[in-house]
Amino acid sequence: MAFLFPAPVSRRTLIHFKLFKSQTAILFAAVIFTLVLGWSRTAGPIWTRAVGWWLILSTLNLHLLGSSFARTILLDRGISNWKRRIGVLALVAAVAGGVAIWAWQTLPAPPPAESVTGLEDIQYYVERVLGSGPMVYLLFPFRLVVSPYLAMNARDFLIALGPALLLLGLHYLWVVRSNVAFEEASVEASRKMAEKVAAVRAGKHPLSGPKKRKRAPFKLGPTGLPAVALLWKNLIGAGSIFTLRFWIFLIWMAVVVGIVTGTNIKTANFAVIVGPLVLMFLAMSFLMGPQFVRQDFRQELPMADMLKTYPVPAWQLALGELLAPVVILTALQWCLIVLAVFMLPRFGSEEFSLAYRLAAGFSAAVMAPVLNMVSLLIPNSAVLLFPGWFQTGREAPHGIEAMGQRMVFMIGQLIVLGVALVPVIVVFAVVLVVVQMAGHPVMAIPLAAVAAALIMALEAALGLMLLGRLFERFDVSGEAVPG
Repeated sequence: MAFLFPAPVSRRTLIHFKLFKSQTAILFAAVIFTLVLGWSRTAGPIWTRAVGWWLILSTLNLHLLGSSFARTILLDRGISNWKRRIGVLALVAAVAGGVAIWAWQTLPAPPPAESVTGLEDIQYYVERVLGSGPMVYLLFPFRLVVSPYLAMNARDFLIALGPALLLLGLHYLWVVRSNVAFEEASVEASRKMAEKVAAVRAGKHPLSGPKKRKRAPFKLGPTGLPAVALLWKNLIGAGSIFTLRFWIFLIWMAVVVGIVTGTNIKTANFAVIVGPLVLMFLAMSFLMGPQFVRQDFRQELPMADMLKTYPVPAWQLALGELLAPVVILTALQWCLIVLAVFMLPRFGSEEFSLAYRLAAGFSAAVMAPVLNMVSLLIPNSAVLLFPGWFQTGREAPHGIEAMGQRMVFMIGQLIVLGVALVPVIVVFAVVLVVVQMAGHPVMAIPLAAVAAALIMALEAALGLMLLGRLFERFDVSGEAVPG
């Protein structure tokens, strides 16, 4: 940065450099998304899907960049973060109030619970909601962006391409015409990054500067397991909201909302619609959660030289590094499980007794922590085996430019996780069949879940030993660890 900004280069040229540089990652992400999600018999040609993904990601990237420029302009004009947030919240509250009143009067009511027989009925209702009332106007820009991707043939694609390119061009003009002085902020950020890198190489803690104190998630005793101390440290690094009080309140709210929504006749129809969505988010948390919750070796590998000085066995160090993301994901999943238990008393003609729902919820809650541990072992082992392939540290690129890389990592992780779950599925199925044949259908799922959790716990223990050995063999001086 120190050499770039004093050069005889205009601000617009620097913005163009940023845009062209981001296109490499966006094109890569578009190709990956097309290969993974673009093959469908009911979809249009594969090339229209690839161009559609490029338009979506490019427009979103320009929108995020323009939004950051707008925020910088407000700060330069003396509008602080709190003033900006109050103004934005007041505007959003006014708009949301008007939209809520409009939606209350125009949106169709949820279908009766007994009429919902499958996901097709829920999809039909969602389409009716999105096509009526204020949703038509609120979603209009988004429809323009995704229309080329959803085109069924080349003719429809060309018709939808014009408005999408026009919206992309408007975003481009917004970015290049933003009168924002970003040089000082960029030089300051570059200086701070250089200081952090120098501190890491000198064996000093890069986060030792004066910072706002964060609330501890729980009181740490003077003695105890080293893994608990590492959990305490990483939860603090995850943010001040990850406190025990916050999660107790969140779980209590999930219980209250679930009971009120699932047992009240007036909200039963709403529960039938929301219940499957809760299950969908629960499944997504298991599949995608380990890619986004990164309070482990992926974040702290630049400080591996300092971690190696801790008088802690390597496997305990590995356990402590993985406990924070396991706790965060598990707490979130338990809340979703509670909601699912109370919001799915029936689905179409199928009725689920409270005993059956509690058994299924208990089974999912038992398996969630060990499944998260096994899932998180995979990316953490990979980052120690191939540190040059991963973006580590707190300053790792994120957002649109990292979507393609994360998609590749997620695919690789799912393949390895599928192999690891083969013995787990076999044990679960065997115990389930045996207990059902013994005449205990309600207890079959919990007992099978406990057996499967024990197998996953054994795999997690072996994985922690392997991860500890990988960290012991990791040579900081011989690896190019990105910061």
